[in-house]
Amino acid sequence: MERYTATELIVREDIMEKAKELAGLLSTSDEVRFYRQAEKQVQGNAEIQELIKLIKKRQKEAVAFETFQNRKMVDKINGEIEELQDKLDAYPIVSQFKQAQEDINYLLQLVVGVIRDTVSEKIQVEEGTADVSTGNCSE
Repeated sequence: MERYTATELIVREDIMEKAKELAGLLSTSDEVRFYRQAEKQVQGNAEIQELIKLIKKRQKEAVAFETFQNRKMVDKINGEIEELQDKLDAYPIVSQFKQAQEDINYLLQLVVGVIRDTVSEKIQVEEGTADVSTGNCSE
Protein backbone atom coordinates (compact mmCIF):
# COMPACT_ATOMS: atom_id res chain seq x y z
CA MET A 1 0.00 0.00 0.00
CA GLU A 2 1.35 3.42 -0.97
CA ARG A 3 1.86 6.00 1.75
CA TYR A 4 1.25 9.71 1.30
CA THR A 5 1.97 12.73 3.44
CA ALA A 6 -0.91 15.06 4.33
CA THR A 7 0.48 17.60 1.86
CA GLU A 8 0.55 15.07 -0.96
CA LEU A 9 -3.05 14.11 -0.29
CA ILE A 10 -4.35 17.67 -0.15
CA VAL A 11 -2.32 19.52 -2.78
CA ARG A 12 -2.56 18.58 -6.42
CA GLU A 13 0.67 17.51 -8.06
CA ASP A 14 0.60 20.35 -10.61
CA ILE A 15 0.24 22.94 -7.85
CA MET A 16 3.18 21.48 -5.96
CA GLU A 17 5.24 21.47 -9.15
CA LYS A 18 4.50 25.15 -9.78
CA ALA A 19 5.30 25.98 -6.16
CA LYS A 20 8.69 24.26 -6.51
CA GLU A 21 9.28 26.11 -9.77
CA LEU A 22 8.48 29.42 -8.08
CA ALA A 23 10.79 28.53 -5.18
CA GLY A 24 13.54 27.82 -7.69
CA LEU A 25 13.02 31.21 -9.34
CA LEU A 26 13.06 32.98 -5.99
CA SER A 27 16.26 31.21 -4.96
CA THR A 28 18.03 32.68 -7.99
CA SER A 29 16.81 36.22 -7.36
CA ASP A 30 19.22 39.09 -6.76
CA GLU A 31 17.91 39.39 -3.19
CA VAL A 32 18.81 35.79 -2.38
CA ARG A 33 22.18 36.04 -4.10
CA PHE A 34 23.04 39.17 -2.10
CA TYR A 35 21.83 37.51 1.11
CA ARG A 36 24.05 34.48 0.55
CA GLN A 37 27.04 36.67 -0.18
CA ALA A 38 26.47 38.78 2.94
CA GLU A 39 25.91 35.66 5.03
CA LYS A 40 29.26 34.21 3.92
CA GLN A 41 31.02 37.43 4.85
CA VAL A 42 29.35 37.55 8.25
CA GLN A 43 30.17 33.90 8.93
CA GLY A 44 33.75 34.39 7.78
CA ASN A 45 34.44 37.35 10.07
CA ALA A 46 35.92 36.14 13.37
CA GLU A 47 35.19 39.41 15.22
CA ILE A 48 31.54 39.34 14.22
CA GLN A 49 31.22 35.68 15.18
CA GLU A 50 32.78 36.39 18.57
CA LEU A 51 30.31 39.23 19.19
CA ILE A 52 27.41 36.96 18.22
CA LYS A 53 28.63 34.26 20.63
CA LEU A 54 28.98 36.81 23.41
CA ILE A 55 25.49 38.20 22.80
CA LYS A 56 24.02 34.69 22.91
CA LYS A 57 25.91 33.96 26.13
CA ARG A 58 24.62 37.17 27.74
CA GLN A 59 21.06 36.37 26.60
CA LYS A 60 21.27 32.99 28.33
CA GLU A 61 22.58 34.69 31.47
CA ALA A 62 19.67 37.15 31.39
CA VAL A 63 17.19 34.29 31.13
CA ALA A 64 18.84 32.55 34.07
CA PHE A 65 18.64 35.68 36.22
CA GLU A 66 15.00 36.18 35.18
CA THR A 67 14.33 32.68 36.50
CA PHE A 68 15.79 33.76 39.84
CA GLN A 69 13.81 37.02 39.61
CA ASN A 70 16.95 39.12 39.91
CA ARG A 71 15.76 42.23 38.03
CA LYS A 72 18.92 44.21 38.79
CA MET A 73 21.19 41.65 37.08
CA VAL A 74 18.76 41.22 34.19
CA ASP A 75 18.81 44.98 33.57
CA LYS A 76 22.61 45.06 33.80
CA ILE A 77 23.02 42.19 31.35
CA ASN A 78 20.43 43.67 28.98
CA GLY A 79 22.48 46.87 28.96
CA GLU A 80 25.57 44.86 28.04
CA ILE A 81 23.62 43.10 25.31
CA GLU A 82 22.56 46.46 23.86
CA GLU A 83 26.19 47.65 23.81
CA LEU A 84 27.32 44.43 22.12
CA GLN A 85 24.47 44.70 19.61
CA ASP A 86 25.50 48.28 18.82
CA LYS A 87 29.07 47.09 18.19
CA LEU A 88 27.76 44.32 15.96
CA ASP A 89 25.50 46.71 14.04
CA ALA A 90 28.44 49.04 13.44
CA TYR A 91 29.87 46.53 10.96
CA PRO A 92 28.62 47.53 7.48
CA ILE A 93 28.32 43.90 6.40
CA VAL A 94 25.98 43.20 9.33
CA SER A 95 23.72 46.04 8.24
CA GLN A 96 23.83 44.74 4.68
CA PHE A 97 23.02 41.23 5.90
CA LYS A 98 20.01 42.49 7.89
CA GLN A 99 18.85 44.53 4.91
CA ALA A 100 19.15 41.46 2.68
CA GLN A 101 16.99 39.49 5.15
CA GLU A 102 14.36 42.24 5.08
CA ASP A 103 14.45 42.32 1.27
CA ILE A 104 13.88 38.57 1.03
CA ASN A 105 11.03 38.75 3.55
CA TYR A 106 9.46 41.59 1.57
CA LEU A 107 9.81 39.61 -1.67
CA LEU A 108 8.18 36.54 -0.10
CA GLN A 109 5.36 38.62 1.37
CA LEU A 110 4.83 40.25 -2.01
CA VAL A 111 4.58 36.87 -3.76
CA VAL A 112 2.21 35.49 -1.11
CA GLY A 113 0.09 38.64 -1.43
CA VAL A 114 -0.14 38.32 -5.21
CA ILE A 115 -1.14 34.66 -4.89
CA ARG A 116 -3.70 35.46 -2.18
CA ASP A 117 -5.22 38.34 -4.16
CA THR A 118 -5.33 36.38 -7.41
CA VAL A 119 -7.00 33.38 -5.78
CA SER A 120 -9.44 35.72 -4.02
CA GLU A 121 -10.37 37.36 -7.32
CA LYS A 122 -10.85 33.98 -9.00
CA ILE A 123 -13.07 32.74 -6.19
CA GLN A 124 -15.26 35.86 -6.37
CA VAL A 125 -15.64 35.51 -10.13
CA GLU A 126 -16.48 31.81 -9.88
CA GLU A 127 -19.02 32.42 -7.12
CA GLY A 128 -20.65 35.12 -9.20
CA THR A 129 -19.87 37.89 -6.73
CA ALA A 130 -17.76 39.90 -9.15
CA ASP A 131 -19.03 43.40 -9.99
CA VAL A 132 -22.80 43.05 -10.04
CA SER A 133 -23.38 46.70 -9.24
CA THR A 134 -25.72 47.53 -12.14
CA GLY A 135 -28.15 44.67 -11.68
CA ASN A 136 -28.86 44.73 -15.45
CA CYS A 137 -27.81 41.61 -17.36
CA SER A 138 -28.24 43.21 -20.79
CA GLU A 139 -25.13 45.39 -20.46
